[in-house]
Amino acid sequence: MARELNLTLIGRRSCEALICREVSARQEPRPTVISLLFLLLVLLVLLPPLRASEATQRPSLIVVSGAAGEEEFGENFARWARLWQANGERAGARVQVIGLATNAAADDRTLLHRALAAESTNGPVELWIVLLGHGTYDGKAAKFNLRGPDVSSTELADWLKPLRRPVAVINAASASAPFINHLSASNRVIVTATRNGAEINLTRFGGYLSEAMADPAADLDKDGQTSLLEAYLIASRRTSDFYETDGRMLTEHALLDDNGDGLGTPADFFRGVRATKSAKAGAPLDGLRAHQWHLLRSEAEQKLTPEVRTRRDALEMSIARLRQRKPSLAEDNYYQQLEALLVELARLYQQP
Repeated sequence: MARELNLTLIGRRSCEALICREVSARQEPRPTVISLLFLLLVLLVLLPPLRASEATQRPSLIVVSGAAGEEEFGENFARWARLWQANGERAGARVQVIGLATNAAADDRTLLHRALAAESTNGPVELWIVLLGHGTYDGKAAKFNLRGPDVSSTELADWLKPLRRPVAVINAASASAPFINHLSASNRVIVTATRNGAEINLTRFGGYLSEAMADPAADLDKDGQTSLLEAYLIASRRTSDFYETDGRMLTEHALLDDNGDGLGTPADFFRGVRATKSAKAGAPLDGLRAHQWHLLRSEAEQKLTPEVRTRRDALEMSIARLRQRKPSLAEDNYYQQLEALLVELARLYQQP
């Protein structure tokens, strides 16, 4: 199924799906809506793309390979870290890998803190933080295990407080779920390998996620790129398949939070790329923001500036939220709001 809300240069199928859905919903379609939707399709196809600027627009990727515990585990963590590194370099991101060097000038916790402190605090460019390894939870504090001092969820939350830019934190360790509670916030995507701190066994989710980020088979909506949401869904499915095939009890249940409510949504609450579970207190459903995150972007998506992409993403979110509210709105009110969003989206692509 085409991604329904991606009204971008790469989302022609989605635009067509939206047109068909909105038109078929009315026996006598509103002419203005039809004209706007048709205009939007023409703009998406014909207008030259808005080009990104240079190095200052590059996303950042910080990958941390945690304490091994056992040699086999360490080899896996290192392999997953190198997958992220290769994908990040291929994407043109500024990549820093922590935990693999044997002659580092400081312990890994200090290196992580320094790396985050050196990041720009504002702007539209994404910061990816990937933690691969073991974790612990004593009922009060959740920690990611490093060589030397560990880092806790509360410490990481403090280090991220100055950042007002888009941030994704992927903690693929055991006992990682409490990180959602401390890190969840607006304009953030948090992924954990477990659904609570009691899931303390070795996790395999991180390996499947590392592989899925560049796997064309994980592109569920067939838009030429794999989103963080799609990789999360595929990795969760492959993790479950591993345990079933091996005849084991499933001891890890990944969660994704991107609406800031600090709860997280498991993969089995999604149908396609849409969550079917109601969000807390009217918050938008999880998954919408994560589906806008791509490490390896399609060729057309790469031609958009981060500023245009940010505004486009915000309009997509507004359309998604409007669709969620559609049953509670009068029909004319719904279409008036939809028209306004489509006009702004069309104007976005008319910029010189």
